[in-house]
Amino acid sequence: MPPPSGSPAPERRLAVLLSHFRPCCEAPRATTRLASVERHGTAAEAEAGLAASPCAAAGSGEGESSGGGYCVFCNIAAGAAPAFKLYEDDVCLCILDAKPLTTGHSLIIPKSHYPSLQTTPPTVLAAICSKLPLLGAAIMKATQCDAFNVLINNGEKAGQVIFHTHVHIIPRSKDDNLWSSEETKNLVSSIKEVLSSSPEDYSAATSSTPKGF
Repeated sequence: MPPPSGSPAPERRLAVLLSHFRPCCEAPRATTRLASVERHGTAAEAEAGLAASPCAAAGSGEGESSGGGYCVFCNIAAGAAPAFKLYEDDVCLCILDAKPLTTGHSLIIPKSHYPSLQTTPPTVLAAICSKLPLLGAAIMKATQCDAFNVLINNGEKAGQVIFHTHVHIIPRSKDDNLWSSEETKNLVSSIKEVLSSSPEDYSAATSSTPKGF
């Protein structure tokens, strides 16, 4: 069954979903592009000032941008980089993701720079979390979705690329094809094929890869 028009390609969806369970192999660079779940931007966005950079390891205090380095979220918060703002208050703002996984995919970011959850003050985290029901409900209503995922990639091994605390709101609906039933069936069939081919020989199962994966 072909994915609905405008939905992410199957390879991209699978790669993004797996990235949340698999460590990143490459450290972020100043030219890394802003993306959906931080990995799928465009050259035009990079030229427009939407390139991610390693804001990590360099400062964790309030208001710091990255020890002198470039931080896309700090620039957006300061109004120096473009973004579609959905909500803003004294502590945080909500923007549309540059390359959404689904329509309405948004990010909540604190205005001050904190590279991780550990360095983000509880009061700031509380302010962000307190806006999730409001923003989630508004995004669901506007996109006519049934539900939404809340996602945080905290640390490089967890898939974090932009080291400025942020929370993903990913609207979901029955037919969004983000993880389609057809793909799930194919995955289950492929796993069963490997298991049935040599149930007693685990080395053979780990050395072969089904077609399409």
